[in-house]
Amino acid sequence: MDLKLTNKTALVIASSDGLGKAIAQELANEGANVMLASRNQAKLASAVQEIQKTAVGKVDYTTFDQTSLESIESLIAQTRQKFGKIEILVNNSGGPKSGKFEDFNEQDWQDAYELTLLSYIRIIRAVLPDLKATQGRILNNTSSSVKEPIVGITLSNVFRMGISGLSKTLSQELAKDGILVNTIGAGRFNTERLKALHSDESNEAAQKQIPLGRNGEPEEFAKVATFLVSGANSYMTGQTILVEGGLVKSF
Repeated sequence: MDLKLTNKTALVIASSDGLGKAIAQELANEGANVMLASRNQAKLASAVQEIQKTAVGKVDYTTFDQTSLESIESLIAQTRQKFGKIEILVNNSGGPKSGKFEDFNEQDWQDAYELTLLSYIRIIRAVLPDLKATQGRILNNTSSSVKEPIVGITLSNVFRMGISGLSKTLSQELAKDGILVNTIGAGRFNTERLKALHSDESNEAAQKQIPLGRNGEPEEFAKVATFLVSGANSYMTGQTILVEGGLVKSF
């Protein structure tokens, strides 16, 4: 299948490791020119070096603060300068603090909002003129918790739902501009965040609850994400696609 990604300009947020890095890798392998972005310069440089080993497209990186409007605007400007108008936006973020409702104070809620939801809004607003000009694609990464809340990550459960609402609304409003907007949600994948949240013992027990019997690998998630932002997807918009090995039991 021709994904029609050759020479497309893609911006992938929070892409120095984990699922974001895997998406950047897959897009570059398919010929897109990809800008990686996160706070950690050392991780970004390492990720770009690794991606370049198999990339067909060009790859670069920019450090930025996802919670700063000024930093977001600088990132967009640098991406345009390097690769031209942005045609693909993959919104992504690390997760907020784990815990239950009563564990969090006012600042915890504000920080989680700014990282997990407001950053997506700001980035989309900044990129939207390019996407309108190119009939581009937006993919907002969230979590399987949008269909089935996960115990112990209250902040994430709340704001990830907001991302789904944002995506669905934008898919309606931006359809006239030829922009497709979708949401992708991850289940359990072998990433550093998963290791941080779960011990080896709890991780092993949790995998037994997954019908496929294992955690996913980041590249499996990335392949679905890449299709959704590709030219091969010409008619799917406003959808929330979960990649979770059958874990979530809701429809």
